[in-house]
Amino acid sequence: MKFNCIEDCSQCCIEREYYPSISFGKIGVLILPDEKEKIENLATNLGIKIKILPRIGVSHSPDQKPTKILAYQLMGVEENGNTCPFLDTESDKRSPHGGYVCKIYKDRPLACSAYPLTETKPLLIDEKCKFCKECGQATSNLDSEIVSLEKIKSKMNYTESFVWRYATGIGNSEDQSQIKTGWYLENY
Repeated sequence: MKFNCIEDCSQCCIEREYYPSISFGKIGVLILPDEKEKIENLATNLGIKIKILPRIGVSHSPDQKPTKILAYQLMGVEENGNTCPFLDTESDKRSPHGGYVCKIYKDRPLACSAYPLTETKPLLIDEKCKFCKECGQATSNLDSEIVSLEKIKSKMNYTESFVWRYATGIGNSEDQSQIKTGWYLENY
């Protein structure tokens, strides 16, 4: 089955999820270190306020915070972490499938280009994607998404022994008492 966006859908640019658990808060769009400055410049040029937080870091010792950041995350504009700041929800412009327009589509992060693929074996589309919910798994037409996912994977190499995840402190108001902020060592 060929993948395509569902009519009027912009769900992937709006809804953010808790990952790996509620305590870590909602995650933002993955931004690689070499993309960070470009995204910040695009926001400045468009007059858009953005918030970029660390996402994954590494260190040589469990006693030291990350010495290298492998990935950042672009947070949503809403208090609960939802809605990409580059999604044009205010104008009447619509994408070819009828969803909201991305203001930086041609310069969007690799993570956006890779979506809806998830890094699983075999590669699948994200079960939260409206296409997946309504049509089932795509089996074709994902070549550019695969290329983007491979680029991300190739840039996530490290020699350090300890992986850290950043808790964003961002989520739904009813979950605030469970949400942490700051660096936490993974699987140690």
